[in-house]
Amino acid sequence: MIKRYTLKEMGNIWSEENKYRTWLKVELAVCEAWNELGVIPDDALKRIKKKANFRVERIEEIEKEVKHDVIAFLTSVSEFVGQDSSFVHYGMTSYDVVDTALSLLIKQAISHLKPKYEELIELLKEKAIKYKDTPQIGRTHGVHAEPVTFGLKFLIWKNEMERNYYRLKKAEKNISVGRIAGAVGTYAHITPKVEEIALKKLSLTPSKASTQVLQRDRHAEVLSAIAIAGTTLEKIAVEIRHLQRTEVLEAEEFFSKGQKGSSAMPHKRNPVNSERLSGMARLLRGNLVAALENNALWHERDISHSSVERVIIPDSFITIDFMLSEAIKLTKNLLVYPENMEKNLNLTKGLIFSQKVLLALAEKGVKREDAYLMVQRNAMRSWKTKENFKDLILEDEEIRKYLNEDDIERIFSVKSFLTNIDYIYKKNFPDIF
Repeated sequence: MIKRYTLKEMGNIWSEENKYRTWLKVELAVCEAWNELGVIPDDALKRIKKKANFRVERIEEIEKEVKHDVIAFLTSVSEFVGQDSSFVHYGMTSYDVVDTALSLLIKQAISHLKPKYEELIELLKEKAIKYKDTPQIGRTHGVHAEPVTFGLKFLIWKNEMERNYYRLKKAEKNISVGRIAGAVGTYAHITPKVEEIALKKLSLTPSKASTQVLQRDRHAEVLSAIAIAGTTLEKIAVEIRHLQRTEVLEAEEFFSKGQKGSSAMPHKRNPVNSERLSGMARLLRGNLVAALENNALWHERDISHSSVERVIIPDSFITIDFMLSEAIKLTKNLLVYPENMEKNLNLTKGLIFSQKVLLALAEKGVKREDAYLMVQRNAMRSWKTKENFKDLILEDEEIRKYLNEDDIERIFSVKSFLTNIDYIYKKNFPDIF
């Protein structure tokens, strides 16, 4: 199913061709390091760099026999290089190549994601500003609470995506390491100077200490950053799914010409993109669990993490890449219905002003417990009979001892709930507001 949604650029990063090309890049960097240290002659290095290549089909053919992907890769490379291949992989173990290359691949993938994070953040900012003063009922537990503005939702999502972006960049820093330290990380057959020179060429930092592999907390951190971003996209999707419900219809996904919502019901306009985002976020969380499990390996290394990572790392990047693209389209083309927001604000016949009546009575000196009972009895009557809550308050003789008609008129104003929206926006956009 994921393959169906693979975006070409991210898919290419995780292709077999690019994986082996990155392995070769690591091998050649090590050869250059050995050359600088006088182990590989200049003419041999020149021939190696000129001839070094591989064929994916040949690697797969060899691997069927040897049952070892790195050996199969090196055999294919040696067929191109010839006699000088004795210098390739000199003093190294498989994961000197595999883990160092994996860090490079993850960095490539993160670099591909960054512009999408930035675009979505900017879009959310634009919507936050556009709908800053568009009143909408706030909901807690899915039930009408008090008014907010539609823009405030986008502002919250924008801030969350900024934190996600920070987490991604922090994870990128912690994965920007390599290790060329031999079979158990002790440099027994390779000098640390080779690691230092080669990794500098690859723009990676040497791990301060490693076993045969880089420790998997780094990779788990990357998938954690991705999975958390996925929950934010799901949060946006779940809100849109609710707002698109027929009884609510305050916003909905763009419905393109020729699009169909149901094979049976021609009237259907379903939030299919949002539902897809919700589903795919589950994949990211599942992959994160597997990444966390990968950190506890036997002794200096076992291979239990390897088969898992071949699935979860490419698929997580491909999935979040697709999700970001979908979220960008969803946000950019979202249909918004302020008139329905206004209608829904009035749906409870003024019950949303109950706390304001309560506080107004408290300000007049009424004990909170007594004020609560006064307001609640009218609220429950309005809830049951659908009578206008404001009219009931005006008619309540006990309440009218403390609140006159002008007091009540001031209380029942949607704008009175939103007087501090400017404060929130100034705190977030000091250069704009």
